[in-house]
Amino acid sequence: MRSLKTKPKGFAFRLEVILVSESTNVLPDIRKTQLLKAPIEKVWKAVSTAEGMSAWFMPNDMQPIVGHEFHLNAGPYGQSPCKVTEVDPPHRLSFNWGKDWTLTIELKELDGQTEFTLIHGGWDPEKVTEFGETHRVVRERMAGGWEGIGEKVRRYIEG
Repeated sequence: MRSLKTKPKGFAFRLEVILVSESTNVLPDIRKTQLLKAPIEKVWKAVSTAEGMSAWFMPNDMQPIVGHEFHLNAGPYGQSPCKVTEVDPPHRLSFNWGKDWTLTIELKELDGQTEFTLIHGGWDPEKVTEFGETHRVVRERMAGGWEGIGEKVRRYIEG
């Protein structure tokens, strides 16, 4: 398995893209970590409320309540059904997204700043999304998309 790590200039953001292992045929989670210049409570509000999440991700009707079913407005892809699976304020929020994926946000306080880690899991090279694309193709696209979303998170929280 090969790993590529990049750090864009201008902000502390770590991107790990792990390529599919030919021997195991596994698509690992997409994992993004960045250090935000904000207290953990401010970051928690941005990731655990519909208003906060809409500002940097997609419009939604999320509530941080385990079992709450909500939708992400995915533009041309329509309304994506989701369900909150874990809430541990102000450290962790996790929800199922669509029929296959899980999105988890982990927060860690570091001297008045917050380490923000986003984990997008549920990738299976044998599966096809509800939109007819293989996980392999969609994962590649989404790994790049999370790069831009990381910058949106930063601007929203620090701006």
